[in-house]
Amino acid sequence: MSRLRSRADTRSGTRVRTRARARARTRPPLALALPALLAVAFLLLPLVGILVRTQWGELGDHLTSPGVVEALKLSLLVSLWALALSLLLGVPLAWLLARVEFKGKALVRSLVLLPMVLPPTVGGVALLLGFGRRGLLGPWLEGTFGITLPFHTSGAVVAATFVAMPFLVISLEGALGGLRQRYEETAASLGASPVRVFFTVTLPMVAPGLIAGAALTWARALGEFGATITFAGNLPGTTQTLPLQVYLLLQDKPEAATSVSLLLLAIAMGVLIALRGRWTGTPVAREAAPAPVPEEPPTEGAHTAGSVRTTTTGVGGVAPPHDGGRWPLHATVTGFNELTLDAEPGTTIAVVGENGAGKTTLLRALLGLTPRAHAELRLGDTDVTALPPHRRQVAWVPQDGALFPHLTAVANTAYGLRARGVPRAQARREALAWLDRLGVLHLADRRPAQLSGGQAQRVALARALAARPRLLLLDEPLAALDQTTRARVRHTLRTHLAGFGGVCLIVTHDPVEAVSLADRVLVLADGRALQDAPPAEVTRHPRSPWVARMLGRNAWPGTASADGLTLAAGGRLVVAEALPEGAKALAIIAPEAVSVYTDRPGGSPRNVWPGTVREITAVGSRLRVLVASDTAPDLVAEITPDAAAELGLVDGASVWTSVKATEVTLVRL
Repeated sequence: MSRLRSRADTRSGTRVRTRARARARTRPPLALALPALLAVAFLLLPLVGILVRTQWGELGDHLTSPGVVEALKLSLLVSLWALALSLLLGVPLAWLLARVEFKGKALVRSLVLLPMVLPPTVGGVALLLGFGRRGLLGPWLEGTFGITLPFHTSGAVVAATFVAMPFLVISLEGALGGLRQRYEETAASLGASPVRVFFTVTLPMVAPGLIAGAALTWARALGEFGATITFAGNLPGTTQTLPLQVYLLLQDKPEAATSVSLLLLAIAMGVLIALRGRWTGTPVAREAAPAPVPEEPPTEGAHTAGSVRTTTTGVGGVAPPHDGGRWPLHATVTGFNELTLDAEPGTTIAVVGENGAGKTTLLRALLGLTPRAHAELRLGDTDVTALPPHRRQVAWVPQDGALFPHLTAVANTAYGLRARGVPRAQARREALAWLDRLGVLHLADRRPAQLSGGQAQRVALARALAARPRLLLLDEPLAALDQTTRARVRHTLRTHLAGFGGVCLIVTHDPVEAVSLADRVLVLADGRALQDAPPAEVTRHPRSPWVARMLGRNAWPGTASADGLTLAAGGRLVVAEALPEGAKALAIIAPEAVSVYTDRPGGSPRNVWPGTVREITAVGSRLRVLVASDTAPDLVAEITPDAAAELGLVDGASVWTSVKATEVTLVRL
């Protein structure tokens, strides 16, 4: 019976999907469908004409005739040289357009696009006037180097490059624009120079766009006609490429011209089919990545193929290497952020604040990656202010880890060492030691797509520590992890920061991370340091309403008055401790100090407000109740589930809240 029910459910699901697909197919109006069909016919008919008029029996003879073979060889030579020249010049130009802002950028992009819309013969005339014997540069080329481009094979290469290179630039610029710069910035923080970053990170990650642009460039160069015949002429064996051969054959042997045209058509269609829509932006089906490895500790003795067994001291009994130095931090930051940081070696500072407070800007200023803020930075006895990011020895772990997807875990971890000139074998040994230390050695040969979130974060941390930094910056390193994985990675992070000889800054929104990982908590507001103190002090006396709420407390700013605090949001608060009248202060009220009643309470409480329950959430074994009031700011109370049931609390219920004056802590601002 269950099997029959399963089959019926399957058939029912199939019918539902079929009806959904039928509804999704919108019948186009005739006024649009007819012109569209005519457009397809208009584009298809000439191609069908070539197929119909081709003399298939004589195709082999036509394509193997001496003139066609010679022209084909010349076309391949010219197109391949044009591709090489386009790669040499076009790749840097595409990177410049995608990555650098400069005056006249729109004009440069227009110049790149111009050959695509310019009539080919006009392009040939322009080349003559620029590089011909009487052109602007031609006499100098001929007199200095003896180079004459017109009516020479090199002229055909120049003409083909002129009309084909834009395809490469446009395709690659689009790919670079879609590549997040965080990968390149992370590579720079690991010590890689801009050129190394370009060849080891940027190009591998935009390889599909580069290949698509190169294929289109080659195909366009192979079929170039107008600019070539105008600039380089039509000399057999010298400049007479296959398209020019077709032009000549049309006059004397039209059947042979049709056969050669079919060859060029087949090449062009082959290129487009191979690209499978990459030029037009159509998503390309990729092989699915293997399922991520479960987040679990490796079994005892686990090791990767080709590596030695895990030990307590590291791979092969070698302890993970350390820089060996002690690097105190001194930084003066100006611009959007205005603050001074001083920290002794081994200090971990949690940077907290609401969105827009300047946390990430501070990290990027220390890295030297933002114009919004400038950091005068000294690490130990070395002033690194004027150094580029890759020479500062400041490692950065962004929120998502930014592991390079084309490298394995061990290659990612060794990246910073290789960038600093460490030999390959030694870099691999040190990388394996760090992976071992962070408990992910068994994943050394896996790529990032095959790692879980916690595993990827540990690899990212291993990569940063392996690079021997003097300052470590972590931007919400645990934010993307689930609670169980976050606790495990937090423990791992705390263990390894204990032996770090530099200073570590961690941007976080998690109070548990701030309290458990940090020696100090730096509270930012509008780019300024609002508070810089040990976690216990910040917990007891937070100077920011946002931080107080992050720590789970009620925080009401106000102005001291004769009998308490006049609240900024309206209302008054009676307090036990007095402040000078007119002083700005922040009233901190613990949720457990708030009492909730169904009727107005009697007795001694002096702070009593009516309100309405807006939200009830569970926090561990207790409930948090958000109460909104017209006479006081929103208030969060923490009670037991039994108390909530006894009071009959539900969303929208009318209640009374009270806070004793002795339960209010004032923090002077």
